[in-house]
Order: sequence, then C-alpha cells, then structure tokens
Amino acid sequence: MLTGLYTNTLTDLLFEQEDDFLGVFDLEQNRYVRINQAGIRLLGYPSEEPLLQQTGPWFRQEPLSAEGQHEALARLLQVGAHEEEAEMVRHDGSTFWARLTITLFPEGKLALVRLVNREQLHRTERELNHSVRRYEAIFSNATIGIIVSDQQGRVVSANQLADQLFGYEEGELVGLSIEQLVPDSVSHQHENLRKSFNRNPQVRPMGHNRDLHAQRKNGTLFPVEISLSYFRLDQALYAVAYIIDITFKREVERQLLEQKSQVERLNAELEQKVADRTHALMNTLEQLEQSKDELAQALKTERELGELKSRFVSMASHEFRTPLTAVLNATTLIEKYPEGDQQEKRLRHLHRIRASVKHLNDILEEFLSVGKLEEGKIVAHPARVSLPQLVTETVADMHSMLKTGQVVHTDLDCPKPIWLDPSLLRKMIVNVLSNAIKYSGEGSEIAIRATCQEGQLTMTVTDQGIGISPDDQQHLFEQFFRAKNAINVAGTGLGLHIVAKYAELMQGSVQLQSELNNGTTITLILPYEDHPLD
Repeated sequence: MLTGLYTNTLTDLLFEQEDDFLGVFDLEQNRYVRINQAGIRLLGYPSEEPLLQQTGPWFRQEPLSAEGQHEALARLLQVGAHEEEAEMVRHDGSTFWARLTITLFPEGKLALVRLVNREQLHRTERELNHSVRRYEAIFSNATIGIIVSDQQGRVVSANQLADQLFGYEEGELVGLSIEQLVPDSVSHQHENLRKSFNRNPQVRPMGHNRDLHAQRKNGTLFPVEISLSYFRLDQALYAVAYIIDITFKREVERQLLEQKSQVERLNAELEQKVADRTHALMNTLEQLEQSKDELAQALKTERELGELKSRFVSMASHEFRTPLTAVLNATTLIEKYPEGDQQEKRLRHLHRIRASVKHLNDILEEFLSVGKLEEGKIVAHPARVSLPQLVTETVADMHSMLKTGQVVHTDLDCPKPIWLDPSLLRKMIVNVLSNAIKYSGEGSEIAIRATCQEGQLTMTVTDQGIGISPDDQQHLFEQFFRAKNAINVAGTGLGLHIVAKYAELMQGSVQLQSELNNGTTITLILPYEDHPLD
C-alpha cells in the first residue's frame, strides 16, 4: 500500500515538474484526462478544465480533418507512437512552432502527449536563412572578383565574377592554391609574400606602384588591381582578395597617352608654323615698311594664326578629356548591347551601376569608419562651434532625404559657442537624424532639442517611427546588429555603433529610449570646454 502511494506521489511530482506540455489522453473517450501546469501555461489557458473538454490530442493551427485524425490515431494504435512538428495555436489565437510526440501506454487505452516549444529554434533558423541570403546577394553577385583563401593559400570560396575572370567553371577555383592564379615567374615570391601577410595581416592594396598580373586557367595573363582584407573564424586566419580586371583601363590609358602625344605633336607643328609665319612677317615688315596694305595683311594673318591655335587647343582639351571613371564602370556591361534598339537595357545598366556604386560607397565608408575607430586612428579635435549654425546646416544638407510631409523641428538652447570636435559632432547628428528619417513614415515630425549647461551638451533627436523592442534595444550599439522590425529597410547596422564610439572619443555617452510602434528618442550627452573668445 505504501509502495503504491509512494509511486503515485513520485509520478505526480515528475509529471508536474516537467517544463514541457505533458498530457494523458484517453483514446476511448477521445479527450484528455490530465494536463500538467506547464502545458496549461504554454497554451495560455486559465486552468486545466477547458482543455479537458476538448476532443482530440491536437492543437494545430491548421486542424486535421476528421479523416486525417482517424488515420493518425490508427497509425498510433498500430506502431505505438506518433511524432510531428507543426504550428500550434494558443488559447488567445497566437501561434508557435512545436514538436508533438504521442506515445501509447502498454494497455493501449491511454497515450502520453508531449508538446515541446520550438519557436525560438524556428526564429533562429529564419534569421540564419536571411543572413545566408544577404551574404549570397553581396558576395556572389558582387561586381568585382572576390576570392577567400586560408593560411595555406588554398581557395575556400570564390564568387561568380572571380570564376569568369580566371576562366574557370563555377566552383573550380575552390581547393586550388592561390599561387596557381599568379604568373609562374612570381609564384615563389608570392608564396613568401603570403606568409608575410599571415604573420602581420593588414587591410591594404597589393603591389603599390607596381604592375600586377593574374594568370587564367589557360595560362594567359591579364592586368589586375587587388586589395587585401582578412577575417578570423574559429582562430583561423582567412585572406580576402578583391580583384578588378583593368584590361580596359590600361587600353584607355594607352589611347589617352597616344592622343596626348598626338596633341603635343600637332601643337609643336602649330608653334613651328606660327614661328615660321612670324619670321616671314618680320622679313616682310623689314622689306615693305612703306606698304601699309601689305603690313595690314600680315598683321591680319598673324591674328588668324593665333586664333586658330587657341581654338585648336581648346577643342583638343575638351574632346580628349574622356571621363575615365565612366568608361571603366560602364564598358563591360554596355558592350553587350551594341544594337540600336537596346538603348533601354543600356540605360538600365547605367542606373544600376550608379546606384550600386553609391550604395557600396556608403557601406565601405561605414566599414572604413569602424576600422579606423578600432585601430585608434580617429582622434577628437575640439574647436569653437556654434551649435545652432551646425545643426541648421546639417538639417539643410539632409533635406533631400525627407519623405513626403516629414518635418524637422529644432529647439536649441545653446546661445554661446562651445568647444567640441565639429566634424565628429556633425557625423553623429547625421547618423541619428538619418535613422529618424528612414524609420519614420510620411507626414511624421522629428524634433531636435539641445541644452548647454555647466559644461555639458545634452541633445535629443525624437521621431515618430516604428520603434524598437526591449529585446533589440540591448544590442543596438553592437556592430552589424539590425532590429527584427528593420530587416526590410536598407542599412548596415553600423550607424549607432559608430555614434557610440564617437561619443566615447569625446568623453560622452549615448542613451536610447524607444517603444515598439511608438517612436524613438536618442540622447547625446557630451562634455565641452567653454573658452573665451580669444
């Protein structure tokens, strides 16, 4: 008797202390006869009683049909267990992903149902999938060749353009030695350079003041510009090479040099002609001092020659000054559409080139800022600053970013000049204000307020935007972090990190207050010096 009581008590204790949903389901009555407290809380019910009134062991967001339930229970009776992962629904209608496991008791009348919450795992998988897609979009479709190699010089990853530049099929570069991609004459020297880079990795261009060439699969060489970067993963060093084929650039440079030489030759010929004509004119003047008509004609000829020289030099300077950057960026894509009726495609590629260059320039500018901050290359240089003037000019410069109906109000209580680094302060305002504009809707208001008291500047930027959840607020100042509700808005996740670092350089701090769907307030607190006008 005591043994049975002890067993029941122990069973009840284990049942109730389980963190997941546990329920005992009666197959004959087609309902639950017992559910633990953790299960009641998971499904959001006030008590066990409403759950015991339900039929079927399912809590699926998409219910099984009667036929489907019958088949599932039949399989359960046959094999003794059932397992599935599906989206479940709580009492309040909200859903979550969970793993449902049904185990048949030996007598075949009762079954143990376990429901394990898998929502966090699914969310993590979705975020990982988004990260992979972003990586593929940036890496695989980049407009320059990118190759990643390990410390031994083995290629571990290469994008599509790198395969094309070196004449390999997709994926063939992976596993090759990086020395196979440089000319045979310098491969041994390159191996020493690679080892030197491994000892002291730095972000830098390769071959400063030298002509670099790369070797294709078929052994032919082509001129390149290469920049090196690196990263560490699990204590292992990886080198990243950014490769640009400059064949067209070299050809354009050669043509420009030829044109310059031709202009110089024509100029010299013209100078010689002018000199010859001047000499002839002087002889004529000496011989025909008495002939006014001949002297006037000679002077007219001299003026015409001078005007001809000026017009030629002006024309040559204008016609031969080809925009090198536009040629380099557009030639590769535009040459694929030579037909007259393909102008629309050419314009589309030009627009994409400009937009991509601007976007990459903005990302690289933020990456460079972060790199300089981490390397300690940015130092605050205080100077005399009129805060109202600086804020007014900054807001005016960003006016084109405003959405329809957006308004920026300012309330600045800083009448006297203060001593702060104007460049860093302006960059902080630009970062914070651009976020307020980007994450606020049309017709919204943005307020900038500032006070200067007792050697401390306190500036707030308040918007009426989408806000930030409490969970995300804990990570906002970390590198590359993006709030979950900002995934569909373009950004790098570096802006607030940079603002915080700038504030740290200026011995200040950054504070954030936000409520989801109810706006955000960023507060900059910066100490300043108050020097006299001299």
